[in-house]
Amino acid sequence: MKKFLAVAALLISAFLLVPAAPAFAHAALLGTNPGQGSIVQTAPSDVTLTFSEPVSPVSDKIRIIGPDGERADRGTPSADGTVLKIGLRDSPPIGTYLVTYRVISADSHPVAGGFTFSVGAPSATPPTDKAADQGTDPTVTKAIGINKFIGYAGLTLIAGPALVLLLLWPARLSRRGPRRLLWTGFGLVGFSSLAALFLQAPYTNGTSLGGVTTGDLTDVLGETFGTVLLLRLGVLVISAIVLNATLKRDAPARSDLMILAILGAVGAATWPLVGHPAASPVPTITIVVDAIHLASMALWIGGLVMLGFFLLPRNRGADDRELGAILPVWSRWAGLAVSSLLLAGVVQALIEVGTVSALVDTTYGRLLLVKAGLVAIVLAVAFASRTLVVRSGSPSTLRRNVLIEVAVAAVIIGITSALVQTTPARVARTDSAAPVTVGFNTAITGKLYSLQVQVEPAAIGENTIHLYAYTADGRPQKVLEWKVTATQAAQGIEGVDVPMLGITDNHASGSISLPVAGDWVFKFTLRTTEIDQETVTATVPIR
Repeated sequence: MKKFLAVAALLISAFLLVPAAPAFAHAALLGTNPGQGSIVQTAPSDVTLTFSEPVSPVSDKIRIIGPDGERADRGTPSADGTVLKIGLRDSPPIGTYLVTYRVISADSHPVAGGFTFSVGAPSATPPTDKAADQGTDPTVTKAIGINKFIGYAGLTLIAGPALVLLLLWPARLSRRGPRRLLWTGFGLVGFSSLAALFLQAPYTNGTSLGGVTTGDLTDVLGETFGTVLLLRLGVLVISAIVLNATLKRDAPARSDLMILAILGAVGAATWPLVGHPAASPVPTITIVVDAIHLASMALWIGGLVMLGFFLLPRNRGADDRELGAILPVWSRWAGLAVSSLLLAGVVQALIEVGTVSALVDTTYGRLLLVKAGLVAIVLAVAFASRTLVVRSGSPSTLRRNVLIEVAVAAVIIGITSALVQTTPARVARTDSAAPVTVGFNTAITGKLYSLQVQVEPAAIGENTIHLYAYTADGRPQKVLEWKVTATQAAQGIEGVDVPMLGITDNHASGSISLPVAGDWVFKFTLRTTEIDQETVTATVPIR
């Protein structure tokens, strides 16, 4: 039991050491027709929105509200690759129209927002949509991040223990402890997969955890995300059956090993199929590379757990003769896994980051640098461990080094969980000279409310601001009045008012033209009742 508690403590502490990263939308709205805030003399038959990657519409979350306050959209919205088309009713009245949307990007993340345009002339009072999107519940976002970590940890506890038990485990030692660790891994991946199917419903629809309906879950199962997760669960069950039968034999059959290898490859591919790689410029290459990266990490770290907690301890682990046979083989396998991991990681970085400047200019790039630094530490310790193996060093010293590797690797898993929830640098920066296209995202917690702030594209020129207010327990916070000002003290620009349009009770949108780059201080004053209001600030880097 102490071994399992130690492994759990390492994994939990690793997750806590990694700062929570908000699940940003990974497809940017590039343009609309009619344009945001524009006035057209002739009403179009369709309103189109163009995104940076393919999207799919969320049922009943795409609406057009006319100047009379009634629905003005017609038919069912359709998506053709990166273009979303919404039909506009015939002979619409003169005035301002509000378009609100929520779509799912190719990497399974929701994208929500709204904008207005006018036909003929603006309305005296812009329309509002009480049923429009209210953003993503912060509780759902946090739960998804934790669940991803559980899934990665479970995969690690399957791959490494299975490899060691099948090919390196001494016949005289009991398999009880390692088998319990192995089945714990299966349980974690199974739980994570089922939880992911459930969490995807409120994540895509913008509802709370308690607001999920049977229809929402049915919609998820009908999407690519649901299909891939069901495939993962199927592979998990078949793998458990084959592995259990194989472990009962004295020596594994070659056919069993081949079947397990194929199942492992298919299972590993289910992670990138519903992540960033699916939306990359070269999805086939990125999915294969990411699966290799993930499998190499799981085999390496899982094998280290087996060494550190079961084979290397004195009195209850392998003896010197057995270690003399096991460690050289493991050292070669670990070297192959690390080489594959590093090569795949470099290819991933070239695709997902794209430019050197994006490594420091984006959250994704900075997290990747931290991860690379930790990998370097693990490799340094691993090199010392390999030297000990070659020189037949002390098992106690080797065990200490292995446990250090496991501890740092657990933190790496935590950072990986944050990376898959963070906008890829290739999306955040189109090239080394381009401005940030996804923009600035942050959450500010005050005494009266929590405010999610999105500024897009956070670059010189026209910028769109989306604000989402929540209560302390994550429910939408009704706001009676929104006031926003922007200041750039270095350039002597003070208190520029930003007109805000209330889209729902807790969601407002506005736009401002920012003439210079640098750190702009935005001040947000929200009045929640007739007498209660609070001001919070955010510093937004404009490029």
